[in-house]
This record gives sequence, C-alpha cells and structure tokens, in this order.
Amino acid sequence: MKVAMLKRRTDGGRSTEASIAAGGGRSAASWRVGAAWGAALVLVMLGCEGGAVPELGYDVLRTLPHDPGAYTQGLVIHDGTFLESTGQYGESELRQVDIATGEVRRSQVLSEEHFGEGIAVVGDRVIQLTWKAGLAFVYDIGTFAPTDTLSYEGEGWGLCYDGESLFLSDGSGTLQRRDPATFAVLGELRVTRDGFSTRNLNELECVGDDIYANIYMENRIVRIDKATGEVTGELDALGLALASRRPADPGAVFNGIAYDAATGTFYVTGKLWPEMFEIAIGGG
Repeated sequence: MKVAMLKRRTDGGRSTEASIAAGGGRSAASWRVGAAWGAALVLVMLGCEGGAVPELGYDVLRTLPHDPGAYTQGLVIHDGTFLESTGQYGESELRQVDIATGEVRRSQVLSEEHFGEGIAVVGDRVIQLTWKAGLAFVYDIGTFAPTDTLSYEGEGWGLCYDGESLFLSDGSGTLQRRDPATFAVLGELRVTRDGFSTRNLNELECVGDDIYANIYMENRIVRIDKATGEVTGELDALGLALASRRPADPGAVFNGIAYDAATGTFYVTGKLWPEMFEIAIGGG
C-alpha cells in the first residue's frame, strides 16, 4: 500500500517569515483573502470529522487455538463448528474444525492447481471459491462430497450468504451479488467511505443488514451497509494482531470472520495465526 507523505516546501533555505517579507508586492487585501480561504478550509475539515465513520470497539471473550499451518481464506460457523477454507497451491482444503480445540475433524483437499478462497453455506451445500481458476466448488455439507462446479469470471476472494443472495469480493472496491442457485450475477455493490472507494475487500461475513469485510494486508474490518454500500463502521484490530503470536511471514495477515448467531459474537483470526479470538463487537 502506498502512503502519501506531505513535505514542507522550502525556498533556498529561507524562513517562512523571510518569504512573506520578500513578497512585499502583495497587498493586504490579498492576504485577507488567503486567510478567508484558510478559515473556510478549516471549517470543511471540521465538517468531515463530524461525519467520520464510527469506530467499532471490541472485547476479547476467549483466545482459542488455531492451526498455524492454515492459510485462512474463508471462515463460517455451521452447527457449532467452524467451516474453514485454506489457500496456497498444493495446500488448499475445505475443513470442518472444532471451535474449542482447533482440531480438524474432516477435510476435502483441492487439487494442486487450485487455490482455495472464501466459502459460504447455502442450505445443505458449501460453496468454495478459487482465486484465479474462475471455479466455485460445491460440496454436500454433511459429507464434503463434491456435488457441483460453478464458473465465474475474474478472481474470487471472499464469499458470504445473507439468506437470499451471495456476495462475492474480488479484491476491488465492488461486491458482486449473485444467485445462490445459478451463481449468476444479480447486481453490484460499490463500497464507499465518505464517497471514496474502499478497495482490497477480502473475507466477508453477512450479518443482518450488514456485511463485515477484512481489508487485505491491513488490520481492519469494515462494516458495510449492504443496501447502499456505505462503510458504517470500522474495527482496528492491531491489538489482536500483536497478541496473535503470528509468524514473521509477510503472508500472515489478518483474515477470517465468522459470526455466531447463537451468541451474537464474532470469531476472527489470520493466515497462519496460531490464535483464534472470540470477540464482542460494540460501538457505532
């Protein structure tokens, strides 16, 4: 991610006061106009701060074990267990994982040419995206037996299901709304914050009228109004990342959100993290 830096401009080492003095040809009126513009800019900035996206606070309820070899791409809770999709070529799997112990109860291994991505549960099916293959694999939720293969254009990153539609991310600032039966595109949702696009949307979790999304390579979760695409809240997860005992591997980034409807809490983790956190999200 590129970071813009602001640098103070200098003119041959002259001080600000000297520069002003050197501009003696400028009238007092022009300075008053400049001051008025400056005051207006301050008011605009204050107005922007007043409309800032609310910060979502959180409390850590439990710290649980997570497989440090799991390159987590998708996470969801079903019938009291995690369903987890892991990535990397030659290592991608669909897993059923015990929440309390992190033990893998069942797994379906993908072929070496497929890189696993986000997952969603639709009825008695699990749908698993792939990164660049343009294929979504469908499994029986009880046995993990493959039952179908769906196709789509572009990359697949995150996936969630709200009970009516699937929402798919591809690393851009737009979510695709898809038919859960045919996987056809039904519409697009541009995600914005204060009118500006929010890009690198990754793992998704549909919760009521909102979609929670990891931002790739950042310790952030954004809450998105699924009707408008507007970001309505942001969670800073730097504290979780620092507590995660994550490895030095640059790929070990924050990723993975699962909502437990029974308790109203969330489970979050990262790629290759040895910890899973159960958190209660508040604020906003």
